[in-house]
Amino acid sequence: MNISSDNSKQKESDNDISMEKKVQDCLALVSSSREVQRVLKANQNNFRRKRTSVLPLEFGLIEDVRWAKVLGAGIGRLGWELSRSKGCGGWDEGHERIYKGLYSHPRPTEEEVRAALFGTGALKPQVSFSLLPYYLYSTAELFHGSKINDDKRIGRHCTQVPRNVNMENLPSGYLFSKIIRAEYEHMQKKPHARLIKLGMGDTTQPIPEIITSTMAEHAYGLSTLQGYKGYGAEQGNMELRMAIAERFYKDMGVKGQEIFVSDGAQCDISRLQMLLGSNVKVALQDPSFPGYIDSSVIIGQAGKIEEKTGKYSNLVYMKCGSENDFFPDLMTTPRTDIIFFCSPNNPTGNAASRQQLEKLVDFAKTNGSIIVYDSAYAAYITDGKPRSIFEIPGAKKVAIEISSFSKFAGFTGIRLGWTVVPEELLYSNGFPVIKDFNHIVCTCFNGASNISQAGGLACLSEDGYKAVNNVVDYYMENAKILVEAFASLGLKVYGGKDAPYIWVHFPGSSSWAVFSEILEKTDIMTVPGRGFGPGGEGYIRVCAFGHRETVLEASMRLKKLFT
Repeated sequence: MNISSDNSKQKESDNDISMEKKVQDCLALVSSSREVQRVLKANQNNFRRKRTSVLPLEFGLIEDVRWAKVLGAGIGRLGWELSRSKGCGGWDEGHERIYKGLYSHPRPTEEEVRAALFGTGALKPQVSFSLLPYYLYSTAELFHGSKINDDKRIGRHCTQVPRNVNMENLPSGYLFSKIIRAEYEHMQKKPHARLIKLGMGDTTQPIPEIITSTMAEHAYGLSTLQGYKGYGAEQGNMELRMAIAERFYKDMGVKGQEIFVSDGAQCDISRLQMLLGSNVKVALQDPSFPGYIDSSVIIGQAGKIEEKTGKYSNLVYMKCGSENDFFPDLMTTPRTDIIFFCSPNNPTGNAASRQQLEKLVDFAKTNGSIIVYDSAYAAYITDGKPRSIFEIPGAKKVAIEISSFSKFAGFTGIRLGWTVVPEELLYSNGFPVIKDFNHIVCTCFNGASNISQAGGLACLSEDGYKAVNNVVDYYMENAKILVEAFASLGLKVYGGKDAPYIWVHFPGSSSWAVFSEILEKTDIMTVPGRGFGPGGEGYIRVCAFGHRETVLEASMRLKKLFT
């Protein structure tokens, strides 16, 4: 008989019994709040997947990793027992609610935790040790803003600076961060899967050589006395501003000095929000690009989110679905200061007609509103619809336009965009908006990269523009393939004609559930429509930015899944 081995096994068994006892009282502390029990009951799916196993680590209850996993799994088991009869709509929402519930309950002090760990009890939780790296990754990324450290409770230093209350009103994570997380989890489960990414709107085709060679030449020039340049104008290289005016706004009356070159449309959205401030009333399309809503929340325009509807109390959601031709009913839309409008729309892929934009401009004039018009996908319009709001007479008095080189020239990683602020656009007191925006730009920005701007100029040359349009045509052929694939399955399909996005309807289904099923069964990444607002429920967005062979492969996989 191996006495040493027997003693070791006995010691291990004693440790397990001790751990069971320690976990029991910790669970009692964590679950003593009615609010905690309420959120636990609401989240069956959350706990079924045992994603609570690092709650104790982030919660500051305990630093030992093994015990933290045991305690976390116990919390998960408790949630499972309390929530057998009720599921939840998606683990991200559920995970956020349990965190809020836990944080709303006064956390145990370090002394209370230590005492609880040496209590009595007999709960034997099931522990999943193998996924700890993923737990740590996902919870740290998703809940980076949570109040994890509390000086009075766990003995760590905190400043006296309060958190911006608007940040607390943001969703638990940016939509595309959630998509990346889902991809990570999927690949952990299926490491050898041939994943096809039709989710995030990131370009995949190489930038034409005529453009990259220009940037390379400019970059090399920086190593010479003759070619070196430091800071440029915050508003952008005037040659590029004039080229943008000539290429995209010819005969529309837009001047080069009204164009502000930037590091991309998304940054310009934030600068415009800074310009507009927190006291304006905002309307936006539903569904729409999440950046409009999130920036409104951060600046303080949005108010509180309403749990039942998923809408923010101070925002006006303009329904833009297939039932109303993807254009809001302006007769019933209340007056707001700002109207965010994207055409072609992300995510639906629909481009507004001239008649629709005329109605929008008239509506803004009547109500004294400003339209913030996002034309980032204008290059994809194929049927003569307006590519700029400034094609509409009178728009310069009521509109700002944001655009980008990202999607038509493949500059997603290079970063280059522009915003048009017309000189005719005035505040209620008659002061020109362009003067304030110029002040914002000069204060918050040192100008776009000289190398990026050189590339932008190359894009707008005759040969460069022809080359980037060939890439646009390539993506639109991808879109055609995907539209035909979904349509052949009898599904309602929108978009894919004037934008590289396909908007597919699954009536009566949760968009997150459809997203998960497609990912699980076909290894294809899409985006759940609900991530773009309540109006996206029941839809998924499929992106045509991909290589032809992978788009064809995706088409075959989807047909097998749904037939």
